[in-house]
Amino acid sequence: MARAVELAGRGHGTTSPNPVVGCVVLDAGGAVAGEGFHVYAGGPHAEVVALAQAGERARGGTAYVTLEPCDHTGRTGPCSRALLDAGIARVVVAVADPSPKAAGGAARLRATGVAVTMGVLTGAAERVNEEWLTYARLGRSHATWKFAATLDGRSAAQDGTSQWITSPEARADVHRWRAGSDAIVAGIGTVLSDDPRLTARPAVDTGLNTGLNTGLNTGPDTGPDTGLNIGPDTGSADVRAPLRVVIDTEARTPPGARVLDDDAPTLIAIAEDVTTDLKADLLRLPRHDGGGLDLHALLRELAAREVVSVFLEGGPTLAGAFIRQGLADRVIAYLAPALLGSGRAALGAAGVETIGRMHRLTFDEISPIGPDVRLIARPIAQPGREQ
Repeated sequence: MARAVELAGRGHGTTSPNPVVGCVVLDAGGAVAGEGFHVYAGGPHAEVVALAQAGERARGGTAYVTLEPCDHTGRTGPCSRALLDAGIARVVVAVADPSPKAAGGAARLRATGVAVTMGVLTGAAERVNEEWLTYARLGRSHATWKFAATLDGRSAAQDGTSQWITSPEARADVHRWRAGSDAIVAGIGTVLSDDPRLTARPAVDTGLNTGLNTGLNTGPDTGPDTGLNIGPDTGSADVRAPLRVVIDTEARTPPGARVLDDDAPTLIAIAEDVTTDLKADLLRLPRHDGGGLDLHALLRELAAREVVSVFLEGGPTLAGAFIRQGLADRVIAYLAPALLGSGRAALGAAGVETIGRMHRLTFDEISPIGPDVRLIARPIAQPGREQ
């Protein structure tokens, strides 16, 4: 299962709106006969790839899969049927499928005499598939907040300059994260001050080494070749530029803003009570507590558009709103070995009035990126706070 989790991670950034899934098939004697992972939406699922590689050796064998095999026909057939047709005798699953449309594969397998074991390495499999699981379980997009800062937490100098705090290596890493997301989100303050393009350069580079560390050491990669090219050229894969989303409550986006160019699709989120002549794709949303936009509504609306993951690139005000509303599922910080002493803080008002209400996180990873350090953390569940 550890190997299956590792394989699942290779599909990160190319499978949306589908989950990332890995599969390892053992023959009846317990030897690895096939491996596979889901590469792109509409392409063969992990089980199908692994079974094709295993061939007749799958008969009487065991399939380890990170997500419960699907039991419905979409762009591809049900994986439960593929496992049955291959003669698999046992299926080991890490995570039950929370999607009503696709769930039921384990029950179908059991009903036809296949032994099914659930809940093996669940934590690791959930971590590698966290974006899609948030999307499927909560009905909203998964949100990652990224920021770059000095060691004393400053994202810009006192005069407002911020280019460049971090190194070219760190900035290239950010673009890999951007390219692996379905949407890049920024606030109107960032658009007015920096006029960013909010694109991933190059848009087709998903990086595949984006910190999705499951905490498992699976040893050297000595398993069979899956025969899949998971780089930019994936055959039938439809590589798409991430959607650009501007949080613009009062519709102040200038008509000539670079975020409105043709490099990628753009959605401007505005308050439902605002009158505007802005020529753009507008998403009208309710206000939160009479002020800024309801970010819960935003993430639900984006999920309805099959946006599984968003990458938050806004300034401290927007970041504070996401943290305050309990909607930052992951935080990525790039810290440069530099000090400013004054200037703009990376995070604005986050709803904390006293030290006991501080937002606690736990580290997933601490990695050097060029001369900088990348920290990946996630919120710890705290009583009284929505997660």
